[in-house]
Amino acid sequence: MASALDPVLIRPFRGHRAAVTGVAFNADAAGLATSSLDRFLMVWKLKTQCRAYKFAGHMEAVTSVQFSPDGQLLASASQDRTVRLWIPCIHGESSVLKGHTAPVRSVSFSHDGHFLVSSSNDKSIKIWSVHRQRLLFSLFQHTHWVRYAEFSPDGRLIASCSEDKSVKIWDTRNKTCIDSFLDYEGFANFVDFNPSGTCIASAGSNHTVKLWDIRMNKLLQHYKVHRAGVNCVSFHPSGNYLITASTDGTLKILDLLEGRLIYTLHGHKGPVFSVAFSKDGEKFASGGADAQVLLWKTNFDSFDYKEVLKHHIRRTHIDDPPHLLDIYPRSPHLHDEKLQSVEVNPTFDVTNTQTLDPPVIEISSSSSFSTLDDVSSEDLQYTPASVLAPSSKRKSENESESAVHNVDKPTGISPSLGNALEHIVEQLDVLTLTISILEQRLTLTEDKLKDCLENQKKMLLQGSQEE
Repeated sequence: MASALDPVLIRPFRGHRAAVTGVAFNADAAGLATSSLDRFLMVWKLKTQCRAYKFAGHMEAVTSVQFSPDGQLLASASQDRTVRLWIPCIHGESSVLKGHTAPVRSVSFSHDGHFLVSSSNDKSIKIWSVHRQRLLFSLFQHTHWVRYAEFSPDGRLIASCSEDKSVKIWDTRNKTCIDSFLDYEGFANFVDFNPSGTCIASAGSNHTVKLWDIRMNKLLQHYKVHRAGVNCVSFHPSGNYLITASTDGTLKILDLLEGRLIYTLHGHKGPVFSVAFSKDGEKFASGGADAQVLLWKTNFDSFDYKEVLKHHIRRTHIDDPPHLLDIYPRSPHLHDEKLQSVEVNPTFDVTNTQTLDPPVIEISSSSSFSTLDDVSSEDLQYTPASVLAPSSKRKSENESESAVHNVDKPTGISPSLGNALEHIVEQLDVLTLTISILEQRLTLTEDKLKDCLENQKKMLLQGSQEE
């Protein structure tokens, strides 16, 4: 049984109809925004009157979402090559920022909320003025798709990662690249600044997590605790812990002071694409290929951490990588019983996993929320957000997927045909993702098979020589 100091799954949220690509808390952790391959954003109200608001506007999959520091705006990135700025209210107003020439991978606010940075498959990083809603400048040095870009806490630097296998640090004042970290074994899917802005963590496609000191240009820590690519990382506000999300289906929490893995959390059915701590560190949320959003309570940072280590010292595993605790909210423990692993009993440790999903309010019409002054047509083009019909309906676990409807139906097509076509498109997105993962696994299998055949050949030669 898990102790009161361990992370606990508060509840799952279901409402998206395809993989969840991003999660972000607002400033007071009362709201959670999520993005998905289903082309929608959702804002989940986490207080007692739990409600969910669905925002439509993007024409293709939404790849990233983030609240502004004051929680008054929401930014999203999409494969439709646009960035959108939303007022996360019942009117669903949004403005469109156009400038990228390929799918946009990520979007992130500066910590004062005045600027926005986006990254794209067009190999560029773009910095936008939030208040004027215009493109300020672009950064070009990456030679492949840029997967993520983020401002440092003081706003002076930007960290970016690309499939060109580099992580770059940029100076926003003179708009130049001042440092570059190379990883020849793979590329980083995600980068995150620690709260003090002195280090960055990278989530590697080669299953690793690396911490770099950007002052000394030095690799500080290197973790290989996942069995597949790492898709996202998030620093705890204290800077002492890092949470990771991986294609292997797990979340892991690293203690950076001790340099060790302390928790492995199991809850998603399939790859986990996104994870984020709340600003106060009391909660974290994760999203995955199973279209679920899981909301967790942190717990372990509420106490003296030395007491946590003392409490868990008997739980150390002997397998590789070492664990102090594996948490399986709703599934049996996967480790061999002879290792005497500790299981978390979902009957006692997971609350409200069968709670009805919150009613989803689908936002209808929208218009520009500000006047666009002094903006050239090349820098920014505005189009109003698409229209959604208001509806509110409480759904059970089995009804949730079928009850949440897309109201942007093509004109001249019957609702049933429109629903069928939409479902097919969503399934194709999932299939594309699945094929990509299978290709990676097939490559690994082929490599291992090649090694086995070579070893077998050597053994046969050695046997014939001995005879």
